[in-house]
Amino acid sequence: MSSTFVFKAIDLVGVQSKGELEAESKQAVNDQLKARGLIVLDIAEKRGSKEIKLPWSNRVKAGDLTIMTRQLSTMVSSGMTILRALYVLEAQTESDALKETLVNVRKDVEAGLPLSDALERHPKVFDPLFVAMVRAGETGGVLDSALLRVADQLEKAEALRRQVKSAMTYPTVIITFAMAVVLALVTFLVPVFAGVFKEFGGELPLITRVTVGASNFVKGYWYLLILGTVGGIFGFKKFKKTPRGRELLQRMWLKAPMKIGDIVQKVALARWSRTFSALITAGVPLLAALDIVGKTAGNVVVEQAMEKVTESVKSGGTIAGPLKESPVFPSMVGHMVGVGEETGAMDAMLSKIADFYEDQVAAAVKSLTAIIEPIMIIVVGAIVGFIVIAMYMPMFSLYDQIK
Repeated sequence: MSSTFVFKAIDLVGVQSKGELEAESKQAVNDQLKARGLIVLDIAEKRGSKEIKLPWSNRVKAGDLTIMTRQLSTMVSSGMTILRALYVLEAQTESDALKETLVNVRKDVEAGLPLSDALERHPKVFDPLFVAMVRAGETGGVLDSALLRVADQLEKAEALRRQVKSAMTYPTVIITFAMAVVLALVTFLVPVFAGVFKEFGGELPLITRVTVGASNFVKGYWYLLILGTVGGIFGFKKFKKTPRGRELLQRMWLKAPMKIGDIVQKVALARWSRTFSALITAGVPLLAALDIVGKTAGNVVVEQAMEKVTESVKSGGTIAGPLKESPVFPSMVGHMVGVGEETGAMDAMLSKIADFYEDQVAAAVKSLTAIIEPIMIIVVGAIVGFIVIAMYMPMFSLYDQIK
């Protein structure tokens, strides 16, 4: 029965290596390392970890992946072999999740697989875009430059993601705060007033009866609220993962008011053009690039448009034609892609489109933040005001009767 062993070794030049190997014994590990021309310093059996790993703790961060890709590109361009470069990356990366992935990739490369095939076995870390560009770099003998383009692509994608997150942070915080305030008022303040109104007797105004009823429901059936909220979130996530749910929600986002739909469209266009440009520049075959760019665009409308583009290209047509007919692609994009096809500068034209829409996303996010801020203040004020008016209306009525 084989076990996993941790080793330390140096090569004939004196460069230290660390890693893991699966073997039946320490002697077998020692023999494997000597066969590689390494001098063994230490071999120890790997102990099972007693740490509890949370689901989100085993994810590879985009920043760690970008740094790793740049380092791999630098080492490959300096003449270092892929296997040795992977050993170095495995030893120095600080991310446990990425280190575990690199160990498996290195073992596959040691077994004789090309780097792209080894990466393809880990789709949660290396997406189809990453794998396709690495494969194109291997085929063309320009792996270092292909890895550099992948790192640039990852940085651009992360910057775009941060812009969208920044736009959603403010309204999320305000809505959460508003819900907390409303629950506090309904749970603690309203029952005090309800007790006073009960002593006075008489019929309460409709707005007050509604508020008191909501308070009684929250206090008496709070567990139903929790179960309903958890069930709603779980059901929504399940629905979102279905093909029908994914298509419906993404089409709804494109039509969302308050410039939200506009931002969603611009983000999809920026991601599509940047990814398409990177694939073409790396030398990925056109049909494969169209398939990958459709799957990684993050929008079902773009994906369906890419299917039509693929059909057009297979039948000898153009890329620009189906884009001009798709509702998600503005006419400017179709015309610029058409010019790129005619001049043979498609990658440069797509890069310009990506730059344009990334700038548009930044401007739209600032505009959305400026619009949302006063609206959120009005909404919070209206909710609190509703509860306050509902509590004080019976007092005004009583005051009028006494007067």
